[in-house]
Amino acid sequence: MFSFLKPDPIKKLRKGYDAKLEQGMQAQRKGDIKSYAILTDEAEKIWNEIEALEAKKAK
Repeated sequence: MFSFLKPDPIKKLRKGYDAKLEQGMQAQRKGDIKSYAILTDEAEKIWNEIEALEAKKAK
């Protein structure tokens, strides 16, 4: 009945994904390629979670 009051986990994950990409970009600009690689990997893991939730939601 009140499902519109429940937080959307996909929205939260997208914010985290965008934040990781931003942090990675800043690290790359500073020349810290190791941190860039780590942050990009973390962002990719978050993206995989988002895709899994969207696929589950579509069913």
